[in-house]
Amino acid sequence: MMGVRRAILSLAACAVLLGAQQQEPYKGPRPPKPDVPYLLHADNLVETEVGEARMEERKNQTVHILPGAASPVQTPLAEPIFLLQADKIKPEKLSLYRLEVNRGQREIAFPNNPRDMIRRGPRPIHLTFKRLDENLYWIEVNQYLDNGEYCLSPSGSQAVFCFQIY
Repeated sequence: MMGVRRAILSLAACAVLLGAQQQEPYKGPRPPKPDVPYLLHADNLVETEVGEARMEERKNQTVHILPGAASPVQTPLAEPIFLLQADKIKPEKLSLYRLEVNRGQREIAFPNNPRDMIRRGPRPIHLTFKRLDENLYWIEVNQYLDNGEYCLSPSGSQAVFCFQIY
């Protein structure tokens, strides 16, 4: 009899815990366009600058170049949050990089030699991903970013989504 009572209490406790873990439906703003990350500013969404990087080979490295010295999309947030309505882009394939401004354009250089890439190549900035809805994702930067130019890019693609932190 005592074993049955203990089992019932355990099941009841599990049911309470599972009920507490049920996530409420997301009720915040939703991106109007699929496959474009939007900066979340309180209840407002700011579309990132959508573009395509041009590749150029230079001295043992591949340089990805974006026109313009600065992105028109700006945020004061040092740890930005993005919302993405995923259709073709898989959120976990996105990488965030800091860009350098050189000769009036934004650039990032990747060494062609894999050993140099490990030692001196640019490192992606750590992101976390949280699924809010069927195809809606919360993407959060997990470190403090200095003022400057940044871009999100899906791996294996020249597509870029740029913004500036000021």
